[in-house]
Amino acid sequence: MLQNHRKLQLTESQRDGMRRAGRFNSQLMDYLRPHIVAGISTLEIDQLVHEYTLRHKHQPATLGYHGYSKSCCTSVNEVICHGIPCPYVLQNGDIINVDITSIVDGWHGDQSETFMIGDVSEHARAVTQCAFDAMHRAIAALEPGCTVSVIGDNVVAEATARGFSVVREYVGHGLGKRFHQYPNIPHVADRQSRQERLLPGMCFTVEPMINVGTRFTKLDSKDGWTVRTRDGKLSAQFEHTVLMREDGPEILTQCPNGPARGHRF
Repeated sequence: MLQNHRKLQLTESQRDGMRRAGRFNSQLMDYLRPHIVAGISTLEIDQLVHEYTLRHKHQPATLGYHGYSKSCCTSVNEVICHGIPCPYVLQNGDIINVDITSIVDGWHGDQSETFMIGDVSEHARAVTQCAFDAMHRAIAALEPGCTVSVIGDNVVAEATARGFSVVREYVGHGLGKRFHQYPNIPHVADRQSRQERLLPGMCFTVEPMINVGTRFTKLDSKDGWTVRTRDGKLSAQFEHTVLMREDGPEILTQCPNGPARGHRF
């Protein structure tokens, strides 16, 4: 296990590669931001992602990944993750998570945000705020050499205090030259995450999925990708790519025009 950790500890030049990937990915999110409003279809959002990425001579990581057919994921309302862009047009009151991953010179930048469309319900705003705060609480609690379980412990504490549940089946992940790699980053601590450590030079995502109702999920049997809440209630998610440095965590995907820690929706 220690040998695997050492292989994932990036050199300074490799860290700069991850920084460039994160910087472009956050630039892409800021580009999308003003377009994610009522009246746009999720398919049109995907087209914006695809065209902007190729125009900058980078690659959308999801396109063709294990057969996935689009350049981003768009998860609306009760969809937890992996929603496939389609002709659905966003309406007043919706919430939508837009998940984008870019490959820049072989390195991956990965992040997502939940957007509130127009006038949303109290539950929609509250679960969105909780997902955002849980992500930032977990990141802020990290320190070099800490166990992965610090993330799950902090996410669960934040969600439980607000009466929400945390998805267990879908987790964060290591990130680098590969899209998904060791270690897994669960948002509910388990035995493995209490043993594994985050060492300087390791990159990973923190991406809690918070549900208004039950934590249980349902995979769409027709498309094999879309994951919904089993009870049909709302779900929200935020995600950042994080680099563990010798002096603590560095967020690589913070948008210049996006919400930072402490933001109120």
